[in-house]
Amino acid sequence: MQLRPALQTALARLEEHGVPSARLAAELLLMHVLGRDRAYLYSNPEAELDAAALDRYQRLIDERSTGRPTQYITGHQEFWGLDFEVTPDVLIPRPETEHVVEAVLDLARRADAPPAAEGALRLADVGTGSGCIALAVASELPRSTIFATDFSPAALAVARRNAARLGMSVRVRFLEGDLLAPFLDGHAVLDGQPGDDVPALHDLDFVVSNPPYVALDELDRVQREVREFEPRLAWGGLERGDEVYRRLIPQALAALKPRGWLVVEIGYNAAERVRALLGTDWTSVEVRPDLAGIPRVVVARKLQIATA
Repeated sequence: MQLRPALQTALARLEEHGVPSARLAAELLLMHVLGRDRAYLYSNPEAELDAAALDRYQRLIDERSTGRPTQYITGHQEFWGLDFEVTPDVLIPRPETEHVVEAVLDLARRADAPPAAEGALRLADVGTGSGCIALAVASELPRSTIFATDFSPAALAVARRNAARLGMSVRVRFLEGDLLAPFLDGHAVLDGQPGDDVPALHDLDFVVSNPPYVALDELDRVQREVREFEPRLAWGGLERGDEVYRRLIPQALAALKPRGWLVVEIGYNAAERVRALLGTDWTSVEVRPDLAGIPRVVVARKLQIATA
């Protein structure tokens, strides 16, 4: 079968099963089977798919028709121009989360954010998952040191592989633990070993996170692909959507240097709740929207002298 009719048949099947962005999925899966880019598909519509390639393509289309995300089928997702391995152990990186990276870079490069001029910042990425935020920041701030935490050993294994593939294993260090507990309880396990060089209290320049924020009463708004296939630990299903922020914010206050920054992604309706949780120990609080104008990122700066 030629590429054009193979693609058209796949598209019809995906649309029949209500797969979102069906054309994109059909193209990505064909590109994956062929090891070619999109330009090849459109410049060679009459190229022949051999029987083995066609059979594999049809099986992948069948798999996508069940709701399984394309990224878990191909094992890859681009984020910040970097290629990330993704597995069902981690949340699939999304374009909206790039606004978190943008906020960190904007704040890090401000003239009043020493030691940004030297680039020697120390950051914690909380709930790192695939490592996408930590590694994207590391790619832009090559002299920074980033500590990435996750509660899931399986997720950390994926993040470590991504760091190795991207040549950042030295500057991005991985700690197993709940939120900022590895920095606060004195029992950090860093890259599988006791973490003797983990930053002490009040020693971080940034705490960054895209935490789970979907509440139980919001589950019906979650796409099937997320609800049935992505790890619930990473996206929510909590009793309250602000549950993690209630725990993370006081921990960040303890871990950050005076005038250090907290940068968190939020759900579409969480801006005011997160603002309220910050209380009086933070200044320069700002809610930044995504490209659709939806509140997406909250930034806040720890006071020089906190009241708590």
